[in-house]
Amino acid sequence: MQVLGLDVGGSGIKGAIIDVTTGALMTPRNRVPTPEGAEPSAVATTIAHIVHHFNWKGPVGCGFPAVIKAGVAHTAANIAPSWVGLDAARLFGEVIGHPVLVLNDADAAGIAEMRLGAGHGRNGLVLLITIGTGLGTCLFMDGHLVPNVELGHIEIRGKDAELRASEAVRDAKNLSWSEWAKRFDEYLHRVSALLWPDLIILGGGASRSYEKFAHHLTVGVEIVPAQLRNEAGMIGAALAAAEAYPELLAGELPGS
Repeated sequence: MQVLGLDVGGSGIKGAIIDVTTGALMTPRNRVPTPEGAEPSAVATTIAHIVHHFNWKGPVGCGFPAVIKAGVAHTAANIAPSWVGLDAARLFGEVIGHPVLVLNDADAAGIAEMRLGAGHGRNGLVLLITIGTGLGTCLFMDGHLVPNVELGHIEIRGKDAELRASEAVRDAKNLSWSEWAKRFDEYLHRVSALLWPDLIILGGGASRSYEKFAHHLTVGVEIVPAQLRNEAGMIGAALAAAEAYPELLAGELPGS
């Protein structure tokens, strides 16, 4: 079974048609810049362009940078404040003409990694952190998702953690990997003291450079890079949509 998975980020929106059995991308990834300001209408139009690019006619899964409950955004991380209180699933569905399952972007990445990646078969408390424009987090206890965990916004030295230790901050301040790793390590120590996880999985864009900073991390928890790397959000969104709309996806093919 194949599903179109989307991942909305602060800097880019990407999508691909995913084989939800294996997690394989069945098409090249299509990525476009997130519209400046990330206002709802502009983001919805961009999503419609991506759906049209794939000539996709079925349900869509979409990871989104906000607390999402029943399709409604309750926060707005690195997107316009006007998203708060907006039914993102309904907006996207109206624009593309097909049902859209919207979930927190880090939760989407976590679903993919736990089922098909670095967390497969792992019990206990697993924390996934996506390192990108912000710091996305998700938690699994014995394989079960605890949704909408926003630990990228805990306070460290008077700031949101993601304003000190995200990949965007490393780029903006031109920090070396070792300089940035000290900030990120401080964040890991704080989160670990609160949760005592059994495993931490690092995903997002920075996970591609894991070997450049891993040796600077000193927190006493097993840490591994995400196996699905920056594609995990799209894959997890597709998996979630496949579960939400099984009757609509039976026999679904791209462009059908």
